[in-house]
Amino acid sequence: MRQVKRGVWLAAGIFFVALGTIGIFLPIMPTVVFYLLAAWCFSKSHPEWAEKLHNHPIHGHHLRAWRDRRAISRKGKVSAILAMTASIPFTWLLTGWPWFMIPVAVLVILGPWIWTRPE
Repeated sequence: MRQVKRGVWLAAGIFFVALGTIGIFLPIMPTVVFYLLAAWCFSKSHPEWAEKLHNHPIHGHHLRAWRDRRAISRKGKVSAILAMTASIPFTWLLTGWPWFMIPVAVLVILGPWIWTRPE
């Protein structure tokens, strides 16, 4: 059973790394959030892989800041809130009422939480 759990955590970690890598090229997808999830999954299956993510030359700083202090950089906060805000008219144009209320709710709930994290 332990091997099965380890395999599931490993597969989830690889999936989140793939999503984070896609986020490098698609501005509507977050990168660091998916890498955080991947590091968490890898810590349960292959801790050395989690450590590789934490030592990544570009995104490692953000991952370590979150792991050690639960901190988000000012730039990260602004980017996250701007992306959530931009998704509201985008969703309105594509889907209309009531679906555009989903990103509104996400912004109202997560925006203040993100902004109040340490830097």
